[in-house]
Amino acid sequence: MGYSIKKAAVLGSGVMGSGIAAHLANIGIPTLLLDIVPKELTNDEAAKGLTLEDKAVRNRFANNAVQKLLKQKPAPLTTKDSLTLIETGNMEDDIAKLSEVDWIIEVVVENLNVKKIVFEQVDKYRKQGTIVSSNTSGISVEAMAEGRSEDFKKHFLGTHFFNPPRYLKLLEVIPTKNTDAKVLEFMKTFGEDVLGKGVVVAKDTPNFIGNRIGTYGLLITVQEMLKSGYSIGEVDSVTGPLLGRPKSATFRTLDVVGLDTFIHVANNVYEQVEGKEKEVFAVPDFMKKMFEKGWLGSKSGQGFYLKKGKEILELNPETLEYEERKKLTSPSLQMASQQKGTAAKMKALIYAKDKVGSLLWNIMAPVLVYSAELLDVIADDIVSIDNAMKWGFGWKFGPFETWDVIGVEKSVQLMEESGLIVPLWVKDMLEKGINSFYKEEDGVSFYYHKGEYKQVKRNPKIIDLSQLKKQGKLIKKNTGASLIDIGDGVALLEFHSPNNAIGLDIIQMINFAVDEVDKHYKGLVIGNQGKNFCVGANLALMLMEAQDDNFFELDMVVRQFQNAMMKIKYSPKPVVTAPFAMTLGGGAEVCLPSVHIQATMETYMGLVEVGVGLLPGGGGNKELYIKHLRNMPNGIEFDLQKVANKVFETIAMAKVSTSGEEARLNNFLSKADGISVNGDHQLYDAKQAVLALYAKGYKPPVRKKIPVVGETGYATLLLGAQAMHLSGYISEHDMKIAKKIAYVIAGGKVPYGTEVDEQYLLDLEREAFLSLIAEGKTQQRMQYMLAKGKPLRN
Repeated sequence: MGYSIKKAAVLGSGVMGSGIAAHLANIGIPTLLLDIVPKELTNDEAAKGLTLEDKAVRNRFANNAVQKLLKQKPAPLTTKDSLTLIETGNMEDDIAKLSEVDWIIEVVVENLNVKKIVFEQVDKYRKQGTIVSSNTSGISVEAMAEGRSEDFKKHFLGTHFFNPPRYLKLLEVIPTKNTDAKVLEFMKTFGEDVLGKGVVVAKDTPNFIGNRIGTYGLLITVQEMLKSGYSIGEVDSVTGPLLGRPKSATFRTLDVVGLDTFIHVANNVYEQVEGKEKEVFAVPDFMKKMFEKGWLGSKSGQGFYLKKGKEILELNPETLEYEERKKLTSPSLQMASQQKGTAAKMKALIYAKDKVGSLLWNIMAPVLVYSAELLDVIADDIVSIDNAMKWGFGWKFGPFETWDVIGVEKSVQLMEESGLIVPLWVKDMLEKGINSFYKEEDGVSFYYHKGEYKQVKRNPKIIDLSQLKKQGKLIKKNTGASLIDIGDGVALLEFHSPNNAIGLDIIQMINFAVDEVDKHYKGLVIGNQGKNFCVGANLALMLMEAQDDNFFELDMVVRQFQNAMMKIKYSPKPVVTAPFAMTLGGGAEVCLPSVHIQATMETYMGLVEVGVGLLPGGGGNKELYIKHLRNMPNGIEFDLQKVANKVFETIAMAKVSTSGEEARLNNFLSKADGISVNGDHQLYDAKQAVLALYAKGYKPPVRKKIPVVGETGYATLLLGAQAMHLSGYISEHDMKIAKKIAYVIAGGKVPYGTEVDEQYLLDLEREAFLSLIAEGKTQQRMQYMLAKGKPLRN
């Protein structure tokens, strides 16, 4: 039978349960959130005269959880509107509603008996064919299904989300021996295509894949620190980005996760394994003492670190007192800092003959060996293990990829010399003359599996630009951008300058791309696979020109940028932009004129030029204003002033969306623009949008005049800014910038309602931009941003 999930239920409304419900609501799935009925009244409820029979009391846990979703940081909801899709209730009055849903997710306490009681109820009320899953982080999935009906068992599996569910990519799916193969296949596809996750199939073993290896690695690191006398700060100074791990490194990560959660996860393995492995999973005494004192990390205000004023102190594990934070220094760190890329840095450090080298070797080597020992125990292949660590723990390279980076042959020799027992299958691989776990041929990836290489299976919706380039699909490139053939008659323009900042090289490639696509392709996607889509124009270059009084040069650059944006807008073939992560300033200006924007759930879009004392100069003011006008209902009179006010406020306050959905609310996206839940599928979705537009016989927009609010509207726009200036909220210079923005949006000194040409508005924008960049205070702001990475208030 074919499965589809139109409605879901989440049982348990704790942080994880409510987070999963929020994620489902974010992607448009109506969700029922149930929890237990409270046993007693709160003082507040008693004061209101409520009883234990009142609905408000009986649904208290789920209701409170939903209210907390609005306050949590990072926000679990993409917009407040998502809340309307979450219906609350309790497990007594509303349990019969489970018959109306297609997927039931259990997220109650980590206790097998409690879970079995819940599933007994679920089995009574679910309809045949409803998928049931547990979000356990390590209890046996097989054991939970004991005693359940045949149909329940067929449709039951583990679905382990990582916290917070909106942001963390990993979803471990754990089938039982009775799970129907079609159900497993459906949940994998649904997990990737609808939930937007990276799905890994794990075996039903303690803590599955991610937490098993992640916890082992953390405990090995703690034990090495205690044995060799390093401090918490010293360990964190070398176990973060240098190793391709998150900035939070080891102990800062533990503070974020919470010591209580970590101890629970470690004990879960400790109780189920033997011998040497058991020794590793024994939580050190100092951590148990921290737990007793309630020093759990961020949630309790102190843990391995304590913030005092502006200073961050580290815990001394021996004395349990907080001390000044320390960092490791060594010759190898100096050498590594000169290497390009994480792989080269890691290689330089891991074999270094100094204290940093020995620390990193002693914590890395055992994790690689452990991962190899667990192959076939926790997962069927090395790719699943590597992906779980990358998607769940933010590692740049999984264990086997790391092994390839540092050299399998050399490291195995050293491992054996230092007394580690390397699994036989790894030694067999080397004896066969195969010395890497992965290889690439003509842009296709293969992994080692039981004596031979197998092709890495990819979701067909994943377009990998680096592989396409290896396959010879590059059309043209310069220092700032590349034009790539992504198949089916669609080309893609990829930015790859530092931070993807827009300079003349990118402008040149935009012009070339639009012309090339007009001649030979169906359409163009502008997108990339960097850290951010684009954080704006090349600030350093503009500041240099301004300080040298090269205003003729600057005028030419801004003019060229504006012309390139108009070229995107009026391209004979459809141009679709694919913004993700930070899409700021010039990055947003590239998107606004395109015929379709295919954003992601995590697209943070805004015109933020005010922060550096400027206003958008590439047509951003005009295009955001037009986008607002276009979103107005047809044939119904509307207040032009209100539209101008909204655009002015968005630009003058440098508003940045906190999600793709919020970008739609701020009118950066229109109703027709798309949002990809899975960021890995964004380029595919953008390509489909190009093909759909082409198939409909795409014609570029007709150039129309634009109604503006003119002189009287300009005065109205400034009222709010003047009030803020008088009350000291904004500086003299902020007021000067606000006046320029207002003048541009109002369309200058023309009567209210005058219809003006786009070029006229572009000229106003360029003049305002050039006059501001000539100001000393703006140049100070630009300099400060370049040096400190944050705005200056002057």
